[in-house]
Amino acid sequence: MALYDLYAQPPRMDRVMVMCLDGWIDAGNGAGGAMAALRATTDTELIASFDNDALIDNRARRPMVQITDGVLDGVTWPTIEVRAGVDKVGHGILLLTGPEPDMCWQEFCRDVLRLAADLSVTLTVGLGAFPTAVPHTRPIRLASTSSHRELADVIGFMPGTIEVPSGIHAVLEQAMADDDRRAMGVWARVPHYISNWPYPAASAAILDGLQRVSGIVVDTAELHAAAAVTQARVNSLIGNSEEHTTLLRQLEAQYDTEMGAELGTERAGERGGDRGAPGAGPLPDVLPSGDELAAELERFLRGETP
Repeated sequence: MALYDLYAQPPRMDRVMVMCLDGWIDAGNGAGGAMAALRATTDTELIASFDNDALIDNRARRPMVQITDGVLDGVTWPTIEVRAGVDKVGHGILLLTGPEPDMCWQEFCRDVLRLAADLSVTLTVGLGAFPTAVPHTRPIRLASTSSHRELADVIGFMPGTIEVPSGIHAVLEQAMADDDRRAMGVWARVPHYISNWPYPAASAAILDGLQRVSGIVVDTAELHAAAAVTQARVNSLIGNSEEHTTLLRQLEAQYDTEMGAELGTERAGERGGDRGAPGAGPLPDVLPSGDELAAELERFLRGETP
């Protein structure tokens, strides 16, 4: 028995499924902001929802109750939904949104795979953002995880092998790969000192990456405008502190060195050399954590975020 109810069967067409299930890492609300922009600019209809009681711990994610003049006026439950629509140029889209399941992950993945097969999904893309030591004055860099090497090469990836706790996105990507389906995650690298506040530059970069891998077109003009406002505010704060300016310059130097190393490696590959792992070690012996800057940014931005 499926964990979801299917309300409508959308027209048959190839579709890209975009997933953003909150509850795991989302620095600067990069993924959440990207999904919000995607939903706001795409005409979609609700076609399926998952069983809350089977998947959600409602003591951890409590429903919201509305009370008007002391009278109960309805309860809103956290819900995992699937919406279907098309983008501005006619590409088919499925949006998988809501809270990350608390339980029954493997059964949930099997049901998402079933929906993907029934609704002609040709690619699944998960959205994410993580904090790292990068400067806000440089372009957002993306990193990907993927089921197939050619997908990883479109966005780029972090070289080497790591073992980290997993969110449901990675589990779904692996399930897709095991079923020989194309799936990937598109992650934005967000400056660690601003990761607790909305960072629209990350959302815009994620949507630009989504377009590169899937062709899905989303209007990001508002996100880019909000990103410019955020950058100006952060510049204003950092410019008033010599210590913070020094931290920023170190982050910029590290970023530029890494980008130069990547460019040099690519050029070496074009000359016939091996394409090695990109990246270089940090310039300073110990890179400042940025915790003090992060705390001051929080005080500065509290109630003033765009």
